[in-house]
Amino acid sequence: MAGETSGEIPRGLASALGFVAGFVDAAGFVALSGLFAAHVTGNFVMIGAGLVGHQGGGVVAKILALPAFVLAVAGTRLLARALERGGRAPLPWLLAAEALLLAGFTGFGAALAPLGDPDGPAALLVGLLAVAAMGVQNALGRLCLPQLAPTTVMTVNVTQGVLDALDLARGIPRDHPARSRLARILPALAAFAVGALAGAFGVALCAFWCGALPALILAGLALRVGLTRGAPRRA
Repeated sequence: MAGETSGEIPRGLASALGFVAGFVDAAGFVALSGLFAAHVTGNFVMIGAGLVGHQGGGVVAKILALPAFVLAVAGTRLLARALERGGRAPLPWLLAAEALLLAGFTGFGAALAPLGDPDGPAALLVGLLAVAAMGVQNALGRLCLPQLAPTTVMTVNVTQGVLDALDLARGIPRDHPARSRLARILPALAAFAVGALAGAFGVALCAFWCGALPALILAGLALRVGLTRGAPRRA
């Protein structure tokens, strides 16, 4: 699979990515009139609510979120392929790309605040940078980290976690896949919840400057993974 990497996955990577996704989703929702950056399909609900006069507007931003997300996923796939053809492991570069997008979200958000109209050029630029960053994270999870639990949208994790927990409660063999699966799901789920709380409080306390935290986390992950990954597996 294009973009798939080899080598040991650093401990805590899923938790760090889950925290980033929860943080950005909550920060974007609070600061950008209910825009979901990570849970992009949730914007369909918000579009309907906005069209009937509920919530604070931003319908155009929510409509544009899906194509922005799709373009980010497609761009991530193409970048991963190009990196592999050049003999480079994609994962650290994709993490760095996500960090740059979140740095743009933070910098432009802080520089252009107050953003005013949620469908104005300033709000659209800032919001779609956050959406693009989460598109990259969704794609790199599929391409480079298929062995990890999803780190951006928790509905699947919650569902699978409940099923596995019930299997554990009724007694299953020690080598049953539910045990290892639940051990992968719970850290990402907990980290996303903590990140969501941190993102909401971060916006309240620091406005868009709070976005520097997830950007720095991703930059650190890119450096760490770049130092620990082995040679890429060629497509």
